[in-house]
Amino acid sequence: MIGTHIPKAMAGAVLRVDLDAIQKNYRALIDHLDGVPAAAVVKADGYGLGAERVGPALAAAGCRGFFVAHLAEGIALRAALPDTEIHILNGLLPDSLYAYREHLLVPVLGSLGDLAHWRSFCGDIPLPCDIHVDTGMLRLGLPPDELDVLANAPDRLTGLNVRFVMSHLASAEEPESDQNPRQLAAFSRARKILPMGQACFANSSGIFLGPDYHFDMTRPGVAIYGANPTPGQPNPMMPSVTLKGRIAQVRHATAGETVGYNATYRVDNKALIATVPVGYADGYLRSLSGVASGMIDGIMVPLVGRVSMDLITFDVSAVPETKRQPGQWIELLGPNITVDSLAAAAGTISYEILTNLGRRYHRVYTGEPK
Repeated sequence: MIGTHIPKAMAGAVLRVDLDAIQKNYRALIDHLDGVPAAAVVKADGYGLGAERVGPALAAAGCRGFFVAHLAEGIALRAALPDTEIHILNGLLPDSLYAYREHLLVPVLGSLGDLAHWRSFCGDIPLPCDIHVDTGMLRLGLPPDELDVLANAPDRLTGLNVRFVMSHLASAEEPESDQNPRQLAAFSRARKILPMGQACFANSSGIFLGPDYHFDMTRPGVAIYGANPTPGQPNPMMPSVTLKGRIAQVRHATAGETVGYNATYRVDNKALIATVPVGYADGYLRSLSGVASGMIDGIMVPLVGRVSMDLITFDVSAVPETKRQPGQWIELLGPNITVDSLAAAAGTISYEILTNLGRRYHRVYTGEPK
């Protein structure tokens, strides 16, 4: 990752990732599961935080299985985790089968075609695989009609070394949604047709739907990184990310002057405007324009004007002079501005905030496993 190689003195912002907090979040989920294990989802470069650092930290916390989305992600992660199971959620790609064998990766098969190709490739060597059943998302996975084919032709499964039969919840963060029990019923039916291997169903929020959703293995992702898996309730997870930007310049603005592109913010009286070299190119979303805040020395300061590609501006009039000078740090994300609150301000979800964290930050990792 480029960000880890940018010296702090040359960076406009510092992203701090607390690996100890990530480990504690994983262990908290394990405690909540009361004996059911959890394989960690580290796709999208560990939700933007660096899979090659997050993965070993989770392994040190006891995690023995990992999921990523793409084959290339799995190959990269294998270098950091030589002795753990790594599963590829997005299934098989043409001409990719040899890479699974070479790097000891487990494909998630989601169609009759996938099953046939993997059986043919494996021959008499029982390489591991997973089977994904679609229970209501209409994305990847065996649809009901293909599941019925397997019910009537179980020989299509002969020779497969199935680690997990799995599905994915569409509305787990909404515990009152009737889609959750419908998917649970559909998955339970699928397990009668596909009883091999272990059942893997619940994601981060699904873990908190209760033991009926846990089965043999769970698959948490965003909760590990500190986002709230129970929206509307207190967050049981610890924050693991802090982003601080450095003030580049402070300007005196008078009444009637405007700030930023398209003059979307007009100064009412007078103000001190601090410019910070962070923008939407760094994953600080443009939709945060005029609605986000930063924090300097315990004082919340509003973001004013548009988020531009490389710069954002804050009204720092309420901040003491000694704390608003060029070089002063401003919290953009962290203990006081959580990933969930920033996502709410942007009209999005915590996943998007985390996975967009940019590569121009200086990155610092704390709490490295011993």
